[in-house]
Amino acid sequence: MSRYTRQMMLTEVGAAGQDRLARAHVLVVGAGGLGAPVLQYLSAAGIGQITLVDPDHVEESNLHRQVLYTMADIGRAKASAARDHLLASRPDLQLSIHAEALNADTVTRYLAQVDLVLDAADSFATSYILSDACLAGGLPLISASVLAQQGYVGGFCGGAPSLRALFPDLPDSAASCATAGVMGPVVGVIGALQAQMALKTLLQHQPSPLGQLLQLNMSTLTTSGFRFDDAPEPEAPWRFTSAAQITAQAQVIELRPQSEAPAPIVPTALRLLPEDLACAPLEPNRPVVLCCRSGLRAWRGAKILQARGFSQIKILAAGEATGDLS
Repeated sequence: MSRYTRQMMLTEVGAAGQDRLARAHVLVVGAGGLGAPVLQYLSAAGIGQITLVDPDHVEESNLHRQVLYTMADIGRAKASAARDHLLASRPDLQLSIHAEALNADTVTRYLAQVDLVLDAADSFATSYILSDACLAGGLPLISASVLAQQGYVGGFCGGAPSLRALFPDLPDSAASCATAGVMGPVVGVIGALQAQMALKTLLQHQPSPLGQLLQLNMSTLTTSGFRFDDAPEPEAPWRFTSAAQITAQAQVIELRPQSEAPAPIVPTALRLLPEDLACAPLEPNRPVVLCCRSGLRAWRGAKILQARGFSQIKILAAGEATGDLS
């Protein structure tokens, strides 16, 4: 009996659907709390090829929610540990791993020849970089985020509105799992929903997961959701960039204090606090790159410069793709 028999019994899957999954190639960005169930369920469902990108290493504090790993994996690259566990369960899986951060410089390379992208990094920078690239390339994106006892998962791009259409602005501040905590089962549920939405997208089920947002709040034991098929695409004045894309003409502003970042992102960077941008002696006609850890301070700074008439502004999140939003 095939390991996929119970799945193929569903009329909406069948042999044709299973064959479609076997020929699918998905990109998973992040192998943490969200990525662990995503990887396990996609592999178990018979996805033919998975490319995994994650720069982090397994820590003991991860294990209460990243149940793909064991004590023996502590200190190992998550990508390598995930590969070993996934292939032990399904040796015929075509799995390519990359123990590095995805950024604006590398995203196009990773999107080549994939059918669907899953954003499991829980990073503002990664989510917007992936959304911008998937929108331009017409690729479906399943993105999710979790904190404390609540989270969401949504289907974007690939004919549906992008993440920016639903979240055109970053919050003024944000906590992270490291600073605010998180319940393990909540992460597992959101990750499982993310995998389910990915499978439904690949199988072309209706209603489409693209253009749908699902929300889970286990502190109040409530779920909700809505469609956003008609959400307009906003102008995106501030895109995330990478150190490799900084040009010689750019005015680079390091918004992290020296205690946080002893070495600026480039040696010629001007170190300022966000509030200093209101009167900083910058040239309005030259491009500006604002650098901070997660992108939040740079986003606020971009608003200040926009009010001064600056139009060529990009954001560099030095901690992008780490899942740490602090």
